Amino acid sequence: MSIDDRAPVLTRVLGAVTAVYSAALIISPKILAKPAGLTTAEGEVSRPVGTLVAAIGARDTAIGVAMLLAPPGRSLQVAVAARVAADLADAMIFGFSLPDPSARRKVAGFATCWGLLCAASGLRR
Repeated sequence: MSIDDRAPVLTRVLGAVTAVYSAALIISPKILAKPAGLTTAEGEVSRPVGTLVAAIGARDTAIGVAMLLAPPGRSLQVAVAARVAADLADAMIFGFSLPDPSARRKVAGFATCWGLLCAASGLRR
């Protein structure tokens, strides 16, 4: 196996972190809803918001696990590309749609940075 055929360690670490964080969103949607400004006045998460956050968590858990376990090569590249596409889509949607401008910048900025970090981890050396 050549050095180009081995998966970068950073890609595996980012996949694991993504999977753990995303699984936590399924269990506690408030982790994302609060910084996104999507909680109620009482600080609770409504059922519709909780459902959507959990769906995002499920999607991202699957992508994170794929980044962690995919064999080096095309499969891993596709997993990283899915992560980057999901993060950039989140950045666009949250960045234009969240009601609070501060939350828009914070959530879109985090999603963009995470997507770029994942993209950089997947670059061939």
